[in-house]
Amino acid sequence: MSIKTAITDNKKVKIALHVAFWLVVFSLPLLLHPALQRRRGESAPPPSNTLDLFYIGKALVWIAFFYLNTHILIPRLFYTKKFVLFILSHICTLLILMTFEWMHFKLVPGHMGFHPRGFIFFNFFPYLFFVAGSVTLRMFLDRVAIEKAAKEKETENLKTELSFLRSQISPHFMFNVLNNMVALARKKSDLLEPSLIKLSSIMRYMIYENDEEKVLLEKEIEYLQSYIDLQQQRFGKSITVKTSLGPIDSTYFIEPMLLIPFVENAFKHGTGMVENGCIDIELTAIDGTLHFSVKNRFDTQRQVVKDKTSGIGLENVKRRLDLLYAYKHKLEINKEGQFFNISLSLKFN
Repeated sequence: MSIKTAITDNKKVKIALHVAFWLVVFSLPLLLHPALQRRRGESAPPPSNTLDLFYIGKALVWIAFFYLNTHILIPRLFYTKKFVLFILSHICTLLILMTFEWMHFKLVPGHMGFHPRGFIFFNFFPYLFFVAGSVTLRMFLDRVAIEKAAKEKETENLKTELSFLRSQISPHFMFNVLNNMVALARKKSDLLEPSLIKLSSIMRYMIYENDEEKVLLEKEIEYLQSYIDLQQQRFGKSITVKTSLGPIDSTYFIEPMLLIPFVENAFKHGTGMVENGCIDIELTAIDGTLHFSVKNRFDTQRQVVKDKTSGIGLENVKRRLDLLYAYKHKLEINKEGQFFNISLSLKFN
């Protein structure tokens, strides 16, 4: 947590800082006054309960003026260009202070009479100090409010963008799996029931878990495995799929449906007219770091035609990684001969 965040968001920290500030401000005159008198060879005056009460009262007026100027006079009068009321409010504050000063000289024995010039001289610099302090605090609070509003707006925009990216699920996979299940139903195959269960699991994950900010890595892996199993069933022996999803040494959370685009891309470009098609998928999560790799053989002679319904694609998942794990991931995509390789390293903390 930054210092600015601690000051503005933590109420206990704010109160402690304000109390400490006022204790320092109003303790310095009491500490320095006897020392100055000793330097001049004067004896310190005897303690007076009345003097202490008036000093505390005057200090409370200064504090009230400080917060009044910060939270009411500046935002409600100065910002709204009600300058006459703003000036009159300051004059009223000075009159209240003058009244305290007059009462102080009248009721505390051993003091000379009240002199308006002396009051103005000895209170002008404190007045400037409190005005400058309250203006500085108001500017600081305004700056924090602007930054907070901008951050909230950015967060909402990111949520909207991420929701849009998540929603771009490839319909081709769903249609192909359903057609495959129709064929299984006609054959009265025993594979139909487990296939329906896997498809139900996939759809449940896509509909319900997709709304969560984070999901257990184990759930993401279950989703990947169900997707891979249905694809293997669809393509049969025309493709070899090797998977190694583990080990996982702890409980980790991940953005939902973050890994599926890489697997979807491998099946899209590693099947069909590809001879000796093979896909190799590996995942480990050790020491707070996810290592995920997908490798597939592709047809170097085939021209890939992109369409509007080709899935969320690698560009979208790159964008999601930049938004969610800006400095905590490393993505490498390259081609080596007949193989297309994707390697992702991602830190959970």
